[in-house]
Amino acid sequence: MRVLVIEDDLDIASNIGDYLSARGHGVDFAYDGISGMHLALTGDFDALVIDIMLPGMSGLDLCQKLRTEARRSTPALMLTARDTLDDKLDGFAAGADDYMVKPFALQELEARLLALQRRGQEPGEGALEVADLRLDPATRSVVRDGRRLSVQGAAFDILRFLMERSPEAVKRQEIEEMLWPDEPPPSDVLRSHIYGLRRAIDRPFSQPLLHTLRGYGFQLASLDDD
Repeated sequence: MRVLVIEDDLDIASNIGDYLSARGHGVDFAYDGISGMHLALTGDFDALVIDIMLPGMSGLDLCQKLRTEARRSTPALMLTARDTLDDKLDGFAAGADDYMVKPFALQELEARLLALQRRGQEPGEGALEVADLRLDPATRSVVRDGRRLSVQGAAFDILRFLMERSPEAVKRQEIEEMLWPDEPPPSDVLRSHIYGLRRAIDRPFSQPLLHTLRGYGFQLASLDDD
């Protein structure tokens, strides 16, 4: 696995690099947002580790530009010292796939990066449709009622998973195991992804498609399917 670490704290960057290198991974570094953006666009990486607070360009802006302007889907894991729900929602809205709060265990960082890499290597599939919602895995695009939506990172993977199973209800645990097969993060991380996904695909429209089944999980279906 080849990883780009974009982190301005030299000690943290060095610790990550030493650990991943010792585990057989290739690691490149950038110490500010602008250099990180350049390397992310010109290099071939399996995953990105991005600190939120970066000189030159924040990690949030960097990730958002990669997703919306450059249309890059390289898995991205955000690092931050802030752990509020709003901070996590901001990261996921910018296109992050995962989120770790400092300080963190290097073993867990590697496990999450490997999980992101496996998700990125899944074979392509045909387009999926539920009601007026259409998802194309090949282009990682989502369209509803002719309107292109911004669904990035883990939210995209959740949506694809739910659409593949629609109109069947999916257990919360199944989604967690799909996203994090090694060890699920705290429960509010999935809740943040679901909140962001619902905001993207349902809030602008009159008919909701994403339904929460209390105590069980989630279902993606139109009311006409009931």
